[in-house]
Amino acid sequence: MHRNKKSYEIGSADAGSIKAGMLNWSKQFSILVFLDSNSYRSVYDGYECLLAAGCRYLVPSSGADPLTTLQAAHNEQRDWMFGHICYDLKNVLEPALESRHPARHHFPLLQFFVPESVCYIDRNCSTFTIETYGDPDEIKKAIDEASSMSLPPLDLSLSFTPYIQKDKYIDIVGRLREHIREGDCYEINFCGGGHATAKLEEPLAVFAALNRLSPAPFAAYYRDGDRYLMCASPERYLRKSGRQVLSQPIKGTARRGMDTAADAAMKTALRGDIKERAENVMIVDLVRNDLARCCEVGSVTVDELFGIYTFPQVHQMISTVSGTLRPDMSFADAIRTSFPMGSMTGAPKFKVMQLIDRYEEARRELFSGTIGYITPAGDMDLNVIIRSLYYNAGTEYLSYSTGGAITWDSIPEKEWEEMRLKAWAVERLFQPA
Repeated sequence: MHRNKKSYEIGSADAGSIKAGMLNWSKQFSILVFLDSNSYRSVYDGYECLLAAGCRYLVPSSGADPLTTLQAAHNEQRDWMFGHICYDLKNVLEPALESRHPARHHFPLLQFFVPESVCYIDRNCSTFTIETYGDPDEIKKAIDEASSMSLPPLDLSLSFTPYIQKDKYIDIVGRLREHIREGDCYEINFCGGGHATAKLEEPLAVFAALNRLSPAPFAAYYRDGDRYLMCASPERYLRKSGRQVLSQPIKGTARRGMDTAADAAMKTALRGDIKERAENVMIVDLVRNDLARCCEVGSVTVDELFGIYTFPQVHQMISTVSGTLRPDMSFADAIRTSFPMGSMTGAPKFKVMQLIDRYEEARRELFSGTIGYITPAGDMDLNVIIRSLYYNAGTEYLSYSTGGAITWDSIPEKEWEEMRLKAWAVERLFQPA
C-alpha cells in the first residue's frame, strides 16, 4: 500500500496559520514529531516545517545494536521515519561506558516510527504537502479547521531546583581544568540544569511559548505517550543528502547587545575571541575525524569556519564540515561513527564521556541526543537536542539541561554565567513560584 500524496499552493503569509493547524490537529495522536525551521534559511534547508503524526510501524528498539535494526527496518519499509536517539546510546557504541544516574523521563534509547501521515511546508513556503495512507483532502480540511483553535495561555508558576549549585559548579570547572592540565583531555562539555515537579495541562502550549520566545532553525515538539520534548535547538547534528554528509557544530556563545551598536560589537568580539575560536576549532577537528571514519579519503572538508549567527538570546559561532559517504556506508554508519556529537562531548571523545558521567549530576537521556527524520530514499536531517524542556506527564517531572565547553582558558565564573544565560531562555517561560 502506497501513500496518497497531494500538494496545495499557499502563500508565505499562510505558513503561520498552517503550522498552528498542524499542531492543533496532531494533538489527537499519542506519537508525533513536529520540526520547525522558523524561516531561518541556508543552502542546506529542505523544509520550512514537517509533521509526522500517528504510528503505522514502530522500529523495534530492543537488540544489541539498535542502529543496525534501524537500518534494516528502513531497508524493508522504504518509507518516512521520524524519531530520536538518546545520548546514552553511547553505552552501546562504547560498551566500556556507563551512565550512573537513574533515568527520569524514560525515553527509549533509540526510537523511530513510520508515521500514518507526513505533512510539510516547502522551504519557500509556496506549497503545503500531505503524504498519508488516508485521504489528503480530509486531513487538509481538518488542519484548516484546527488553525483557528487557540492554545491556553501559559500561566504557570514554578521554580526549578538546580542540579548543581553555583559554588559546586565553579569548583567542578576548576577540577576539569586540572584534568586538561594533566593531559586527560583538552576540551569537555560540562552541563548543569534544573528540574521541577509540574502538572502541564497542555505541553503544546509550552512549546508554542518557547518557540515564540526562542525561534530556532531546529525547533522540535515531540510526544511519545506520556513523554514530551519541547526543543528550541539552533544546531544541526548530521544531514545526509545522497552521499554527502554534513555536520554544523556550535561552539562559541555571546549574549545579545542592548542596542544595534552594542549587538554588532558583541558579534565582532565573538568572532575575534581566541578562547571561543579555540573551542570551535577543536570540535571541528573532532567532527572531521568522525566523518573521515565513514567518508571517502580526502573528501572531508571544512566548508565554513567560525561563522557568526544571530539568535534571539545569543550570537553563536558555527562551523560546517562535510564529506562524501563511502559506497559501503549507510546513514546508520554515519551516525555510528559520529554519535554522540562532538559539540556536546569534547575531545578526546571517549575520555570526556567518562568525565561527563563522573562530574554531572543527572543522566542526560534525550539531552544532547538527537531528533529528526529519514526520508524514503534514505536521506536524513538530525538536530542536536539542546535549549529544551523534557516532561513526563506520568511522573510530572519537568527538567532542562544546559552548559558549555570547558578548556584550559576557561574562567569558572564566566562558564557559570554562560550556563545561566542559556538556562534563562528556558526558565523565563514560567512565573517564579
